[in-house]
Amino acid sequence: MRIPESKIEEIRNSISIVDVISEYVQLRKRGKNYIGLCPFHSEKTPSFTVTEEKQIFHCFGCHAGGNVYKFLMDYKKISFVEAVQEIAEQQGIEINYDDEGFNEKQSEQEILYDINTEVARYFSNNLLHDAEGEIARTYFQKRNLKIQTMRSFGLGYAHNGYENLVNFLKEKNIDLEKALQLGLIGRNNDGRVYDKQAGRIIFPIFSPNGRVVAFAGRKLREDDSGGKYINSPESIIYIKGRILYGLSHAKDDIRKLDKAIIVEGYMDLISLYQAGVKNVVAVSGTALTDDQAQLLSRYTKNVVLLFDADAAGIKASMRSIEILLKRDFDVKISTLPKGEDPDSYVTKFGKDAFDEIIKRAENFLEYQTEYYETQGMFDDPTKMAEAIRDLVKPIALVSDELKRNLLIRNIGRKFNLREKLIEAELDKALDFQKKQNRLQSQRIFKKEEAQQESLIPTEKKTIPPHFYNTERELIRLLFENNEEIIGLITYNVHEEDILVDIHRNVFEKVYFEYENRGSLNPADLISLYDDEVQSYLRELTIEKYSLSNNWQDLNPSITQEMITKKYAIDLLVKYKQMHIDLQIAANVGAQENADSEVRLLDLMKEKHELERRRKSVREELEKQ
Repeated sequence: MRIPESKIEEIRNSISIVDVISEYVQLRKRGKNYIGLCPFHSEKTPSFTVTEEKQIFHCFGCHAGGNVYKFLMDYKKISFVEAVQEIAEQQGIEINYDDEGFNEKQSEQEILYDINTEVARYFSNNLLHDAEGEIARTYFQKRNLKIQTMRSFGLGYAHNGYENLVNFLKEKNIDLEKALQLGLIGRNNDGRVYDKQAGRIIFPIFSPNGRVVAFAGRKLREDDSGGKYINSPESIIYIKGRILYGLSHAKDDIRKLDKAIIVEGYMDLISLYQAGVKNVVAVSGTALTDDQAQLLSRYTKNVVLLFDADAAGIKASMRSIEILLKRDFDVKISTLPKGEDPDSYVTKFGKDAFDEIIKRAENFLEYQTEYYETQGMFDDPTKMAEAIRDLVKPIALVSDELKRNLLIRNIGRKFNLREKLIEAELDKALDFQKKQNRLQSQRIFKKEEAQQESLIPTEKKTIPPHFYNTERELIRLLFENNEEIIGLITYNVHEEDILVDIHRNVFEKVYFEYENRGSLNPADLISLYDDEVQSYLRELTIEKYSLSNNWQDLNPSITQEMITKKYAIDLLVKYKQMHIDLQIAANVGAQENADSEVRLLDLMKEKHELERRRKSVREELEKQ
């Protein structure tokens, strides 16, 4: 099933990209554009730019960019079809699907989602209705899970044996190569395929929108030689560090309560959810990542960490604190009695007792202080100084100055130290953080330069700068959504005269779209190219700095269209004259080597004609 191109365009044109992105990113107007902190990488200075005029966004730091669909796909980790459907639903536009002729790129994700959905149903049916699934049902029932909870989370069971899922996939005519790509099956050295999750209980992993993106299989039998868990590999629909287990179930409650509880394991989350604690997500066996923190920040800025009280759990808490503080979260930590985890605690003592544990959550500074006390860090002056410095470091990540000062005061009171001493340590930590940010910016800048150079590997060095820059500016004007300008350029510039390959390829496609489809929309035109060229074009067409609207208010008689047309004519005059100059130079060289007076006379006449054409370029252009 495919969404017609005309409908995709209609839906995109029904909404402003600025309105969509401003729901997720705080934007402020600068000139004609809007800027904000990039949601796709960590930065202190805004490099994320949105242009309403062209309906595209671009980050000059990490090079993320595209149209409104691309933003939703990257930000929400959803497919192209889901992004189109989301805007259509928001705008009240009904989608009629084509039955055939779907776009390959569009369908690839959908095919993988469909395979996972079919396999999830198969695993669930094995658990709930199959005789062999009794071993898995017994396991979950011993863990006090109800049948309804098993259904809600899509829990399942993989039959013990190595061809059960393979045979099911064959029966359903599912592409085995795609199943291999998703890690549902494996392949032996002799080429035979086999079930990878055989004999295991299955936890489907969902995207924030509730689509199955992966599976985790936990072993049940002692004779299973594999690890405790076998997880799906990463694919185009699943990147482990960008998924929070349970978020699709928890997001509404997280928004409503303005708080998220982060736990470690699948069963921790499921048991809490069954008990009525629904604002919970799990990192599921991996350290919290910056992408996961970014994902969670859409729903709340308040987090309670609830990891195991063992050494590994404490280390995970410490790492998570820094990542969350960098994203401006308010971070608290709860601890359970020794030997308990969220699953066991809520099962033994119930929801009310668990709620009390959460209410008593400490701020991150109190938690770290208590941990250092238990480690004996305050019994020795040298260790104490080291501990205090470690306590100050995360405070430097807090962007709110008032909050920072209050935290510093708490440390001063706790250790009976003068605030100025603590402030001096904080200043050092802040300086270190600034240096890290500068180094990151430099790395990004160098990477940006390298990316731009890779697009034009040798030509920029061999082509005179005035040729390169003039071509570049003419290409930029093709994306101004101005029919008169596009017509002027495509009429006067010939593809074979363009010296830079990337410019020639861009010109060729724009010319075709303009002549055959009348397409002018910059977002549509830019989407025709591969990712590297798209990045090049966004940086070319989005002005980092632009004139304020106040300038136009002070000069009402001079419109933007007038300025753009004059600029386009000036560029074309320069461009045509440069090419005539090349011909004149070649002519002069030929005159020096002329082998007869007749040939010399012809060349002199030709030169005279070239000089006449050069003088009349502007006059001819202004008549068009």
